Amino acid sequence: MITTQVRLWTVNEYHQMITAGVFNPEERIELLEGQIIRMAAKNPPHAATNLCAANILNLALAGKALIRIQDPIALSPTSEPEPDIAVVKLNRQFYLDCHPSPDEVFLLVEIADTTLHYDRWQKTPAYAQAGILEYWILDVNLYQVYRFSQPQGGKYQKEEVLDEEAVIAMVAFPGVRIKVAQLFP
Repeated sequence: MITTQVRLWTVNEYHQMITAGVFNPEERIELLEGQIIRMAAKNPPHAATNLCAANILNLALAGKALIRIQDPIALSPTSEPEPDIAVVKLNRQFYLDCHPSPDEVFLLVEIADTTLHYDRWQKTPAYAQAGILEYWILDVNLYQVYRFSQPQGGKYQKEEVLDEEAVIAMVAFPGVRIKVAQLFP
C-alpha cells in the first residue's frame, strides 16, 4: 500500500509564496490548518449580506470594537483565514503591524450561500481550537444564523441555530442585542 504524505504550510511560508508571486494577485485564497484553500466566489446575495451584517455590527459596536471585512486573522502558525467579518479589539493603529490574534477577536462571521458545509465542518473546529470566543455562520439561503460559543478542548460547547425572529446578545457584549433579521438585506 502506498501512503501519501500531505505537505502542510506555515503562515511564514505562505507569506513568502505570496511575496514571491506564486499566486495570482486576483486569486482569492486563505491558509487554514496548513492548507492553502481557494475561497468561493462572492455572488450578489453573499456580498449584500456581508455588507449588511458588517454595517449592523459597526453601528451596534461603534467605539467598542473594530469591524474588519474579509481581512486575515493570525489564528495559529499554520492558519491565517480571511473571515467575512471579524469583530476585534480596538487598536489605535488598526493592526498596521500584524493581524489580530485569537485573544483580540470577539467574534468571527462567515457568510454562507454555497459554503455552509465548509464553514460548518472545516472552519468551526479551527476557530474553536484557536479559542475564538464566538463564531456565527449566516446562511443566506434560509436566513438563519448558526451560532457557536464556549470554546473548550478544541470544540464549541454551545451550538444553536437561530431564525429571523431571534435576537442575539453577543458573548463579549451582552448588552448589545441584534435581531437576526437585521443581519440580512
